[in-house]
Amino acid sequence: MIDFDGLRTDRSWHLTWSGGRLDEAVFRLAPHTASGRRALVERLGADATDPEQWEAALIEALLTDPAAADLRRLELHLTDFHHSACRATQRRERLTSLYFGHDFTYLYEHSTTSTGAAIDPLSRLHEGFTDDSRNGLWDALPALRELTAEGGLLFDEIDGDALTSLTELRLRGAVLADGAVFPRKAPSVVTLALEIRSDVFGTECPIEQLDELDPAGYPALRHLDLSRTEFDAGDFGTLEALAGSPILPQLESLKIKSLQIQEHETDGDPLEALTGLAPAFAHLALSVAGEITVGGAARVLSLQTC
Repeated sequence: MIDFDGLRTDRSWHLTWSGGRLDEAVFRLAPHTASGRRALVERLGADATDPEQWEAALIEALLTDPAAADLRRLELHLTDFHHSACRATQRRERLTSLYFGHDFTYLYEHSTTSTGAAIDPLSRLHEGFTDDSRNGLWDALPALRELTAEGGLLFDEIDGDALTSLTELRLRGAVLADGAVFPRKAPSVVTLALEIRSDVFGTECPIEQLDELDPAGYPALRHLDLSRTEFDAGDFGTLEALAGSPILPQLESLKIKSLQIQEHETDGDPLEALTGLAPAFAHLALSVAGEITVGGAARVLSLQTC
């Protein structure tokens, strides 16, 4: 039986019970209880010689315990993700909501481990951190409806064919091992949100990433939120790319970051250029989260409020 008293004292796991069942679990490594963690890891039967493995031991101990079999919601906010990201795979028939990832300021920046060392995400380029294609992560989550993934190069792929119940997908960073932003396909996803800004090298997201969104791979997609995304094509170039995207006709709502457009970007009057694009967006609710510098743009594009 797992040492729940020890886990409560450690305070990295925050657990919610319902009707005697473990219903929700949130993990975030607690720094102020680190001094007693070695003893807890030893009581859990794991190797405690490497402190950077302790996070993985705490995660694995709970998620492999029968008490976690009925989890409905799970959040894994990782610190030592170079070890712990691949330890979360267990079949969960009831899990409907998953947060998985690690915080960062700039994509691909070195992360700090629990011992103060550095993790270089780019050391796992084309390899990833979860080894999901081998350990069957997505096949283990048949009821998953909501997925939030945050970080860089975490997964080999987010397997849309396995995640047949997934309707909401929220991504922050470039979570796929090859640096791609979107999964190749997500047939059941209705709502897709992306947050990505300049990476640690000052590079913005290539506009070509939008090419991954096509009706064959995303037949159910209706709501696309790019309000926290900066593409290297600029605001007008982004809108122009979206106007020509094959995914656009099936969308019911689209959010973009801003409309800060200069005359040199449109080879003439920006409002006239926006007027030319407007028919492509007439069928959906288009909204802009940030600044609009083109007078009359709201009227021409029939913008909704975010």
